[in-house]
Amino acid sequence: MGPPICAATEPAANPAILKASESVEQERARAEADPQRPVFHFRPPARWMNDPNGTLFHGGFFHVFYQHNPFGDMWGHMHWGHARSKDLVHWEHLPIALWPSEEKGEGHCFSGCAAIDKSGKPFLLYTSVPPKAEDRPHEQWAAMGSDDLRTWEKHPGNPVITLDQSGAPRLGGAWRDPFVFRDAGRTFLVLGADLGEEAVIPIYEAPDGDLSKWVYRGILYRRPKSEVPFFECPNFFQLGDKWVLFYSPYRPVEYAVGRFDREKLTFTPEQEGKLDASDQFYASNVAFGPSGECILFGWVRGFPEGRGWNGCLALPRVLTLSSDGRPIQRPVPALETLRGTPFSIRPMRLSSESKVLDGISGDRLEIRVSFRPESAAVFGVRLRRSEDGARGVNIGWSGGDLDIAGFRVPLEDWQRTDSVELEVYLDKSVLEVFVNGGETAITRVLSVPKTDLWGELYAEGGTVEVMSFEAHPLKSIW
Repeated sequence: MGPPICAATEPAANPAILKASESVEQERARAEADPQRPVFHFRPPARWMNDPNGTLFHGGFFHVFYQHNPFGDMWGHMHWGHARSKDLVHWEHLPIALWPSEEKGEGHCFSGCAAIDKSGKPFLLYTSVPPKAEDRPHEQWAAMGSDDLRTWEKHPGNPVITLDQSGAPRLGGAWRDPFVFRDAGRTFLVLGADLGEEAVIPIYEAPDGDLSKWVYRGILYRRPKSEVPFFECPNFFQLGDKWVLFYSPYRPVEYAVGRFDREKLTFTPEQEGKLDASDQFYASNVAFGPSGECILFGWVRGFPEGRGWNGCLALPRVLTLSSDGRPIQRPVPALETLRGTPFSIRPMRLSSESKVLDGISGDRLEIRVSFRPESAAVFGVRLRRSEDGARGVNIGWSGGDLDIAGFRVPLEDWQRTDSVELEVYLDKSVLEVFVNGGETAITRVLSVPKTDLWGELYAEGGTVEVMSFEAHPLKSIW
C-alpha cells in the first residue's frame, strides 16, 4: 500500500494539513482494495480529486498539484494535493500543499497554477472561495513555496487580485482559475470570468515580474454566453509559432489555435474544436519539459461515489500541432516501460465475423491495431468481453463514425483516411483511445463486471482488413 504521505518528520505542523492527511490515510486501504480502480493512471492515495493544477517542471521533476477533497469521495472541502514524477509515469505522493484558511474566511482553494517568480521563488496562484454561507465574490490568492515545492505558506499580501482592480470592468464574482504565461520577457495571467452576457478571459500583467502584484490589461478573448457559458480552467500558451487556448465550458474541453496580438493583448482563433471528444476528460492543464516538450494533463471524471476514491488524471500526453494547426495528442513514450509480454497477430481479413483473441485477456492493456475499411459497416476491437460474448466494450467504426464504448464520435472530412489506426489504453474502469496518430482522442469511464476480461476483433455487414495488431499487458505504477 505504500508509506503514509505525510509523516511526522514532514514539515506539516500545520494542523489543517495534518487533519486532512490523516483523513486520507483512514480511507486508503478501502480505496486500494477496489478492483475497478485504475492502476497505471495517477490518482491520490484515497478520496476525491478533480482538476490538475500547477503543472510544471522544476528541480528535475514534473510536479502536479490537483483539486482534492481529503474528507470524502465527492466534491467538497477543496484542498490542493501534490505529487511529482521524473518520467510522467511513476509518481511520488507529497504532502498536501494548500488548505482553506478558515480563520481568514476561506472555504475552498479552487484551481490555479504554479510559477517561479523573478527571484526564483516558487508561487502558487489560485482562486480563494468563501464558505457557501457567505455571499462574497471570489478572490485570487498566492502561496509561496520552499525550493523543493514541498511546503507552502499563504502570501501575507493576499488577495493579490480583486474585482475592484483599478481599470478593470465589473466582472462577475465567480471569476476563477488563474493561469500564468510569459512572452517576450513579460509575465501575464489569465482567468475565466463573465461580463454581462459575455464569457470573457481577462488578462493581467506583473510589470516587474513580482507574482504578487498584478495590473489589469484588458480582455484577451470573449464569446457570447449563448455560445460559451464560461471559460473554466483557461490555458493560454505558445506552441511553435502559434498560440493555443484551452478552456472547459461545462462540456468537452475546447481548443482554439491562432494569433496573439502582443500590442493589443488580444487573441484571434484560426482553428477551433474539441480537445477530447468526451466530457469525461476535463479541466486541462499543460507543462513544458526540459527539452521544451509540451505535456497535456486532464482530469478523468464520471466515477461512482462510495468506493473511498473518485477521479484520476488522464495519461499525460505529448502535445504538438499538425501542419494546419490542429492539436495532436500522444501518450508519453515512457509508458512503454510498463509493458509485459507482447501478443500480436498476422494481417487478416474479417468477413461479417468475429475472432476471439485467445492470447489476450485482462483489464490493464495497451493495444495498437490498424484497419483498412472495405465493405464492413461496423468493425473494431471489443475489450472487457464476457466469456459467452454477450457483453463487451466496442472500440471501432460504426456507420462512418467512431464507436468508443457506446459513445459515438462523428468525424469531420479531414479526419477520414484510408485506414483507421487505434492506440488503446485500458486501465480497469478507464479507457483512452487515440485515433490516427493522435488526431482524435476519446476518454471514457467504464462500468463492467470485473469478470469480463476477454477480447475479440469483429466485423459486421462486410469485410475489413486487419493490417496489424499488437497488445501488451501493462504493470501497475503503484
